[in-house]
Amino acid sequence: MPYEVVHQDVLVIGAGGAGLRAAVAAAETGVQVGVVTKSLLGKAHTVMAEGGVAAAFGHMDGQDTWQVHFQDTMKSGHFLNNAHMVELLTREAPDRVLELEGWGALFDRTETGEILQRAFGAHSFRRLAHVGDRTGKELIRTLQNRAVHQGVAVYPEIIITRLFRDARRIAGALGYRRADGRFILFRTPTVIVATGGWGRLYSVTSNSWETTGDGANLAFSVGAELVDMEMVQFHPTGMLWPPGVRGLLVTEGVRGEGGLLYNADHERFMTRYDPERMELSTRDVVARAISSEVAAGRGTPHGGAWLDISHRGAPFILRKLPGMRDQFLQLADVDITRQPMEIAPTVHYMMGGVRVDPDTCATAVVGLYAAGEVAAGVHGANRLGGNSLADLLVFGRRAGLAAAAEVRDDPQLSEIAETEVQLAIAEALAPLGRTAGANPYAIQADLRRTMSQYAGLIRTGTGLTQGLERVRALQRQAVSLQVTGGPAFNPGWNLALDLQAMLVLAEAIFVSAIERTESRGAHFREDFPREDPAWGRFNLITTRGGEGGLRVRREPVVGAEPAAARTERPATASSGGPGRPGGSGGSGGSGGSGGSKEADQT
Repeated sequence: MPYEVVHQDVLVIGAGGAGLRAAVAAAETGVQVGVVTKSLLGKAHTVMAEGGVAAAFGHMDGQDTWQVHFQDTMKSGHFLNNAHMVELLTREAPDRVLELEGWGALFDRTETGEILQRAFGAHSFRRLAHVGDRTGKELIRTLQNRAVHQGVAVYPEIIITRLFRDARRIAGALGYRRADGRFILFRTPTVIVATGGWGRLYSVTSNSWETTGDGANLAFSVGAELVDMEMVQFHPTGMLWPPGVRGLLVTEGVRGEGGLLYNADHERFMTRYDPERMELSTRDVVARAISSEVAAGRGTPHGGAWLDISHRGAPFILRKLPGMRDQFLQLADVDITRQPMEIAPTVHYMMGGVRVDPDTCATAVVGLYAAGEVAAGVHGANRLGGNSLADLLVFGRRAGLAAAAEVRDDPQLSEIAETEVQLAIAEALAPLGRTAGANPYAIQADLRRTMSQYAGLIRTGTGLTQGLERVRALQRQAVSLQVTGGPAFNPGWNLALDLQAMLVLAEAIFVSAIERTESRGAHFREDFPREDPAWGRFNLITTRGGEGGLRVRREPVVGAEPAAARTERPATASSGGPGRPGGSGGSGGSGGSGGSKEADQT
């Protein structure tokens, strides 16, 4: 089978905020950089990050500092976070925001000309730098312009199906063009995976079609490890009605700007769940509160809650939340300047992901890095709103700098055998050549029902076990997927390949959730409803078992002493050497334990 060959010093898979920031950082050092995107440039899921970037400028509240931001982040993550990563995030976020501003980002301003900051759930002070309710769009616009001006090559609508490595390091990546199915081999000594999360595992999600976890599975398949996979964030406010838009994100900025939550009895029910922080409690608390109100019979007509900001007045809403006003008016025929929004929890973000080194975002595989939501470590058991954009800016840059440094230190390409390439192509094409087999759409629908039913907002040991058994049964069926038609513009074929990643990551969520016999942050087990201090000392690392299944091991949380003890420590240098989690030369530890994390949406 013929294929095209392209050479790059650094290959970035994913063109969201983390991928573009990594590409810019690497390109500025003078190396050749290519960005592969599953969709189109500018169509990354980062555009759904509406609320803002968390950065402790102290423009609105002078008491705010990076140390307070650190404490808020650790507390929200229930101390499963990698403390060193949190320190890097909170120290560096202001500089990364100012960098964006210098490249042309137009943040909202105070009357005296400083960057305006808004309140957000569980932040001690007004901390989120924002551009109305479309911050992610402005971030992507700014970064893609910067990347193009730096000479970054962009390869749109290409799906990567395989990473190659030898005994020493990463050697390249194989993908195909969605337009015609032609294969392309990228020869490169370094790969940065920045593909976002896997929210499409669930029936109701704020995530777009691209977020199927293919990047995490690519890294996992060549030897990287996963961490904190049980931690799935349910955003408390997603659209609920009409059914066609169910799950679409309603930014936390609505509550940050004064939106109030009511049940069917017009009662501000958060008084029962967090009377101090009310609507601005952490996402896990608010999401479970809404679920509890519905279960108690106090839900809205379609099974959710009311979110109302109409009391702030039309001029304020049109200035602060123009995107939300347009979204509800066009999709639900609701004018939020006069009417409440009907909302319910929606799967939004993955705190778990690829285990990486805190300073460099390197995985356990030489030449392979991960940044953004696909990586893990900084958010622990629950992510603070606004930390995702800060995270992708801080650690996207670090990944790009580290990958470029590695190329300069060791530019030699590893060999890829032709037989290996042809085997990978044949495996990718296999569903198109079968005359019988399982339907990928049926497998996907069954998987999403299974995840929503058994690994949702509220879990039980019995349900998790049943869900794991179902996922493994689906894995057996998916061995022989059959797709009609040819390779050109064939969404069924794309889905058949995406399912390989989705089924692996679903299993990882279940085995980790079964192992963690407590409730902590986003992981709530009805049979173990309390937080167990003993479990707070461990992250869960997922690896492949001896017979192809997944196994979980516990590793101590690294550097998770109380925040007060951390604030006196100096920050680590901006970019380290090729340190790797669990290997020599790194900071030791593991992804959510001694590893790193990031993110890709607010």
